[in-house]
Amino acid sequence: MPVAPTVQDIAAAREALAVADPALARAHAQTPVFEWRLRPGGYEGLFRMIVEQQVSVAAAASIWARTVAGLGGSVTPEAVLGQDAEGLRAFGLSGQKVKYGQEIARAQVEGRVDLQHMQTLSDEDAITALTAIKGVGKWTAETYLMFCEGRLNVFPGGDVALQEAMRWADRAELRPNEKQAYVRAEIWRPYRGVAAHLLWGWYGGVRRGEIALEDIGL
Repeated sequence: MPVAPTVQDIAAAREALAVADPALARAHAQTPVFEWRLRPGGYEGLFRMIVEQQVSVAAAASIWARTVAGLGGSVTPEAVLGQDAEGLRAFGLSGQKVKYGQEIARAQVEGRVDLQHMQTLSDEDAITALTAIKGVGKWTAETYLMFCEGRLNVFPGGDVALQEAMRWADRAELRPNEKQAYVRAEIWRPYRGVAAHLLWGWYGGVRRGEIALEDIGL
C-alpha cells in the first residue's frame, strides 16, 4: 500500500531543495509547513480524478457523491461496466467522462493496467502505463501518482499554476512552457514532487493574499 511522506520527510526535502536551488529558497521561507494528503488510489482514485477535472470543487463533490451512491457505494470497474452510458450520465457525468471511466475500467479488467499494484513500477513506467489508457493524459497520470501513491519525484510540468510559480521563483518575464518546466525541474530530483507541492502552496498563498511578492512584473 502507498504510504504518504511524513511531515519530517517533507521538511527535510524542502531544506534540501532550498540548498540545491536558491530560487526555491524564497518559496520555502514564505510557505508554511504542509502535509502530503494521500488520496485513495486504484480504479476509484483514478476515475475520481477524471470526474473532478474542469468542474468546480462543489460540482465535483456533488457529482462524485451521486456516482458513489448510484453505484451502490462501491466504485469498481465491475460496477461501472455494469451500468450503461445513460445510467452513468444520470449521475451527472458528462458523456466524455463516462467514456473515460469505462475505458479505464476495461483496461483494469482486461489486465492492460494494474491500478492496485502501480507501486511496483518506476515513475516513468507507471506514467507510460497510465497514459496508454484512452482519456488519461500525462498531467492526470502524474498527479495520480503524486496524490494517490505519494511519489516524491513526479513533476507535472504541464500544470499552469506550477509554471507561474516557477516564473515567480526565477523572477522571469515569461512563464515556462511544459518542456521548459521539465528541464527546469531537473535540479529538483529526487524531490520534484515536493517542489511541486511547495510551489503550489506558495502560489495559493500569493493568490489568497497571504504571501506578498515584490514587483517582478506580475
